[in-house]
Formats: sequence, structure tokens, C-alpha cells
Amino acid sequence: MLKELDTLKDTLTITLTTPDTDNRPIFITGNFCKWLPDLPHYQLKKIAPGRYSFEFPSDFGFPFPLEYKYTRGGWDQVELDRYGQPYGNRIITENTGVIADFVTRWQIDNATKLDLMPIIEVLSETFEIPQLHKERRVHVLLPHDYYAQPDRRYPVLYMTDAQNLFGEGSPYGNWQIDRGLASLSGEDKANVIIVAIDHGGDQRVQEFSPYDNPNLGKGLGNLFLKFVTETLKQQIDAKYRTLPDRLNTGMGGSSVGGLLSMYAALMYPNIFGRLMIFSPSLWISRKIYFDAIHFFEPFETRIYLYGGGQEGSEMIPNITKLQETLANQGFGYSRVKIKTSLNPKGKHSEECWGKEFPKALKWLYSGE
Repeated sequence: MLKELDTLKDTLTITLTTPDTDNRPIFITGNFCKWLPDLPHYQLKKIAPGRYSFEFPSDFGFPFPLEYKYTRGGWDQVELDRYGQPYGNRIITENTGVIADFVTRWQIDNATKLDLMPIIEVLSETFEIPQLHKERRVHVLLPHDYYAQPDRRYPVLYMTDAQNLFGEGSPYGNWQIDRGLASLSGEDKANVIIVAIDHGGDQRVQEFSPYDNPNLGKGLGNLFLKFVTETLKQQIDAKYRTLPDRLNTGMGGSSVGGLLSMYAALMYPNIFGRLMIFSPSLWISRKIYFDAIHFFEPFETRIYLYGGGQEGSEMIPNITKLQETLANQGFGYSRVKIKTSLNPKGKHSEECWGKEFPKALKWLYSGE
């Protein structure tokens, strides 16, 4: 049990040195303040770039030995060791007057920092899809500093199943791409506009599938892509500061939305140069492989393929076959870059797709 001392004989001063790459304030916390991570009167004073100090009052009552840590304002922003792991409690066993500490790295939960979260706008609650004679809600996720940089233009990624992508998600789960984008913002890798289109509920599979299927009916996916390319894209390019060329225009989705994105790569190479294809429902029609055999792309294209080993026995073999089909057709392939990411433990779930999303976005738009 900790023994309370009335005071330490001398004033205790702590100095901290840390890389000067982060503007967040620094707090000291410990057993002297119930380990609360962001009390204003325990904020360190910045005395120089990367140099901070804190002086305890001379009459301060300490628990002893003194245990403490540093935070940037919360336990999700605590100090880390040089390997990126949580740093153990620091301990002072005797009054030495001045303690000199150093922090190499800090945990950054960018998703909880509102200044890095994407700006989410509703383009329309009832955006007309003339090709399908329907209406659909469309969201636009803008980089967090979009309005602070009025001269900057951005690439665009169109995504299906908006209900499952951000915010509170849906009963099926949530990709949490808003949090993923906030995390990427800390690396300056989230400079992409996301256009998220709601799915049609029980008509989802039929609307997204580009192929007819005897059990699913007539596929309307090509009409849906005509909506994206001929109707929606025009309004997005007119309203927002986009880079409208094909190299800066992408399509992404999962399951039947992944199949639709693959079809977009094959049939609309003049529009889409970046494709995010997660767990595609290649079983709907074997014709996808026939179309891939005839795929010729004279321009640069990036395709990110992802699938999990817990999605059924055919998911990974089908993705492997698709990748090999694209590669083996050869002609023009040097300009088509494909990254295949296979997770043996991956499930057919929003959680798995959400974890893969930041990796895919970085590779597609930053080449990393």
C-alpha cells in the first residue's frame, strides 16, 4: 500500500524532451491525481521546440513512491516506447529535485480528434437514378481540411453500401471509414473525396450485379454504373473541387459491390483508373473471367483485390483465378498494377473490410 508523505523536501521539477512534430498539449498524470489523463493544472509548459517542463508546488502532498506517465490528452494518446508499445509507469523513489525524461513516440487515436475527421455532407436524400427510375441518398466525405484549402483539387472514390461505411453503421456492421480516414489524415494520406451511395435494401444484389443469374434475376449493375458515370459523376465534378480524369477516379465496394467494381474496371476503363475490390461475389457469374480475358487497358490502372479465408471455400481461389486471368492476358498488363491481399482469417464482414480500407486507399492513391 502506498504510504502518504506530507511533502517532498524540495520542489520537484520534471523536464521532458520529445520530437517537435506534434502540436497537441502534454499532460503528466499519475497516482497523485487518480490517473486522470488531461487535468489542466497538470499540463506541461512548452519552453522550447520539443522541450517541456512541469514544477510541482513545494507544498504538494505526494503519494510515494511517485508513479506517473505522460499523455497528449487521453489514454488513447499516451506515451509509447521506441517500438510503439505502451511505456511502463515511470517511478520516482526519492526526491532528486530535477527529473529529465524523454518520449520517443506517442499514440495517436486520430479518429477521436474532430479536427481530423472527414467532413460528411449529404449531397441529396433523394438523388434521382434515371437509369433505374429510382432515388437514393448520396453522402460525400471530404478531407478534413477541404474548405481550408480552396485551391486544392482531389481524386474521388465512389463507393457502394453507404449505410455500412461510416457513422453508426447498420445492423450488418460498420467499416468505420470515417475513422480510417481520420487515421490516414495523421499521415497526410486521406486526401481523397469519398462519394458513398446507399444501397437499395432488398434490391441491392440485383442493382449491383452486372450479370444475370437464374436465382437472382436480371442484373442491373451496368445501369447502376451508367448512373455513376453519366449522372452522378457530372454533379460531383461540378459541385466539388475534384480531379475528374480517370487516373484520379475510383470505384470501390465489397461482396456484390466488389463484383460491380471489378466490372467497372473491365467495362469503363476510360472512367475508372483506381479500383477497390473487396470479397467480390465472383460466384454470381463465371462470365467475369471471360470479360477479364479480353481486358485491355492502354493506360495506367491500379486494382486492389482483397479476400478472406473464412468467407467460404471458393473466395480465395476465385480471387486468385481472377488475378491470374488479368495477369496472363498480358497485352498492356505492364500498365495495370494489381495488389492482392489475402487474409486466411478474414471473414465476410464490415469489420474486416474496414480494417483493410486504409491499406487499400493508401496503395491506390499514394502507391504505398
